[in-house]
Amino acid sequence: MSSTKVPTEDAAERDRQWMARAIELALAAQAQGEVPVGAVLVAGEAMLGEGFNRPIGACDPTAHAEIVALRAAATRAANYRLPGSTLYVTLEPCAMCAGAIVQARVQRVVFGARDPRAGAAGSVFQVLGEARLNHRTAVTEGVLGEHCGALLSDFFRRRRAG
Repeated sequence: MSSTKVPTEDAAERDRQWMARAIELALAAQAQGEVPVGAVLVAGEAMLGEGFNRPIGACDPTAHAEIVALRAAATRAANYRLPGSTLYVTLEPCAMCAGAIVQARVQRVVFGARDPRAGAAGSVFQVLGEARLNHRTAVTEGVLGEHCGALLSDFFRRRRAG
């Protein structure tokens, strides 16, 4: 579900720049044999935290890119709440990550590729915009989406062939 607010050209360019950083992080995950997903949490012009998928290497099923970025940002901000922040992530958040995003009070999520099997920002579930929760997060989807989707498709194609 996309935000109804149309971003200005400056805002759209800023979204592309931060998503490009998330893609760099996704490539770092891939280099470590992890599913290539990267995330960057930003407040204003400042990067508060970033991360990439690490569940295999960290032996931690919660070490998704979004959770790693949220933990880093919360530590840096010395606060578990991150109001006014934007999370850039290459793949639509899953239900676990969406729940953490809501708990952290992230203002906005920008993601690249939809996740038709587990996405919780509209593809399978709608956690981020759920009216029954005490916080709703604005969502912008499709930023550098073709690139993000191709990164994941190529990764899984190589894994199946391999």
